[in-house]
Amino acid sequence: MTTPTTLSPPAAAPAPRADVGRPRLTFGRLLDAEWTKIRTVRSTVWTLASLFVLSVGLTALICWGVAGELADDTAGEPVGAFVTWGLMFGQIAALVLGILVASAEYSSGMIRTTLAAAPRRWPVLAAKTTVLTAVLLVLGAITSTVAILAGNFFLDREGIGFSLTDPDVLRTMVGGGLYLAVLGVFGLALGLLMRHTAGAVTVGIALIFIVGNLVGLIPGATGEWLTKLMPGNAGTTLATVESFNPDLLGPWTGFGVFAGETALLLLVAGWLFSRRDA
Repeated sequence: MTTPTTLSPPAAAPAPRADVGRPRLTFGRLLDAEWTKIRTVRSTVWTLASLFVLSVGLTALICWGVAGELADDTAGEPVGAFVTWGLMFGQIAALVLGILVASAEYSSGMIRTTLAAAPRRWPVLAAKTTVLTAVLLVLGAITSTVAILAGNFFLDREGIGFSLTDPDVLRTMVGGGLYLAVLGVFGLALGLLMRHTAGAVTVGIALIFIVGNLVGLIPGATGEWLTKLMPGNAGTTLATVESFNPDLLGPWTGFGVFAGETALLLLVAGWLFSRRDA
């Protein structure tokens, strides 16, 4: 008599892993996502267009208007301060763009989707900063160069133009891109800190344009140094052939101070970003 063989039930198939078939989230993918966001938002196009038009158009207009006075030396102003004069207003667009890169996602609620897809927040911030910096660096250098060419056209007609191979002119062409890129990151940090577009724009414009001039009213060496160290005053000298205020820090020294201030602000914003709820 044979004993029936007991057959063991087949082993259950292992449950499929949740991440099978899902593309690995790399920093390159984060960069691609941020690039898609920044180039597909209509406000970005208008902001960048206004940066270029204001900077170039106002520079050409002011150089056309004051070239005769500068040639006669009746204006008493440094000629090189006018060949990127419009950048004083174009820089507002760079600041606003940086703020929008951070704050617009909070306004729309898109930040929850972003953080659900990429829970690690420091790489998200790094991707935003990298894309914004690259965009403004390229556009800023192009804008500064075209503004110099436009303004110099009218100065040349009065015999007071600059050679495009002048070291200060070449430095300004590159410096315009560097300054606007860091200014955009400054705006990004403000937007991330405040998470409110209108509030961040108000604070940013006040710091760059208003407070930087008001601190000069403080008497003595304190007022002088505060004026030199304010973000707009420190950074903008790199983006001008000559400064209206000769007492400000030198171009590269001032830019180093501005970059350090921006890095510190970004670190604080990133620390809060990594801990606050979306």
